[in-house]
Amino acid sequence: MPELPEVEAARRAIEEHCVGKVIKKAVIADDTKVIDGVSPSDFEASLLGKTILSAHRKGKHLWLRLDSPPFPAFHFGMAGAIYIKGVAVTNYKRSMVNDDDEWPSKYSKFFVELDDGVDLSFTDKRRFAKVSLLEDPASVPPISKLGPDALLEPMALDEFIESLEKKKLAIKTLLLDQSYISGIGNWVADEVLYQARIHPNQSAATLSKESCAALHKSIQEVIEKALEVGADSSRFPNNWIFHSREKKPGKAFVDGKEIHFITTGGRTSAFVPELQKLTGAEPKNQNSKRKGNDNKKMNDEGDGELVSKTEKTADIKQKPKPKGRSKKPSKRKSKSEDEDGSDEEAENDDASDDDNGRPEGNKKMGKKTNIGQRFDAASEPEKSLKQTVQSSRNGRRRKKAK
Repeated sequence: MPELPEVEAARRAIEEHCVGKVIKKAVIADDTKVIDGVSPSDFEASLLGKTILSAHRKGKHLWLRLDSPPFPAFHFGMAGAIYIKGVAVTNYKRSMVNDDDEWPSKYSKFFVELDDGVDLSFTDKRRFAKVSLLEDPASVPPISKLGPDALLEPMALDEFIESLEKKKLAIKTLLLDQSYISGIGNWVADEVLYQARIHPNQSAATLSKESCAALHKSIQEVIEKALEVGADSSRFPNNWIFHSREKKPGKAFVDGKEIHFITTGGRTSAFVPELQKLTGAEPKNQNSKRKGNDNKKMNDEGDGELVSKTEKTADIKQKPKPKGRSKKPSKRKSKSEDEDGSDEEAENDDASDDDNGRPEGNKKMGKKTNIGQRFDAASEPEKSLKQTVQSSRNGRRRKKAK
């Protein structure tokens, strides 16, 4: 999903191409899932004739300041994207809008035409974004509840170290907490932890001062480097774990070292066990789960606890099965796997729905009922035949008795 670098790149593009211009046309989509709490007609009326004074961002949220309130605010969700006609704004694959598509895109949720002919559009095919109209976006939730922005309001190193000492949860989980630091999402968290050589499940409170300093530095360096190239991921450094995060287990490598995948705080984490060692016990509230190549035994330091959990599960599975017909294992993922929370898996789960938003699995229910009805209907003549045969036998027995 779009994280701080992508949203900041969009903000800078708006600042460069749209500020100081008057909105002469506005088209807001009739989509209550994305357009939050205001009708399209009221939204459009509040924009017409207004001048865009500035573009602001905190964390993953962006809003436009006009010459009078209310102001449009955007949370990009999983696939939200800013497009400016004729301008190369950062494009990432999940936006799913191609340069040669119709304009404005059929996935546009917010479209304005400015007085000099420039067009600005916010699109979202996945429909997890939110577009709101607010009197003062920074003063109301969710923006008002965000922690310091990772780029604009970095903590001083001493403050950062002191804050980590008080946190007894996995460092990856903490970095994803937008009330602690805002703007860091799943890919940025994986990258900064890899660059700092810190295991995602390492308890924040147990980090050495050297590790805290390395993490503090890598947060700034990763975000600044991403912005240097306009958040264009194809231009990220070759030695970043980013380029292999979405490859299959066993086929993901960075600098010749294998990438493993686990679940940390409900999110998929990519890390390199050879470089990111877990020391001490994992946080008690850390529900971690290995995926793919991490199902095998690992000899890496600190991974013993996870391996033992896997072995315990295997022991349970080896208990003798009760006699009788065995039930075929379901291919459906367990609830914990379906609710993994990672961007990639959430998208796949959503894509399994049909066009009306119903899970495809529900379509099979009717077939089971019909099969049952056909079975019952076929059994009635058979029951009748058995009753007739039985009556005939009983009659012959009565005659012999006489």
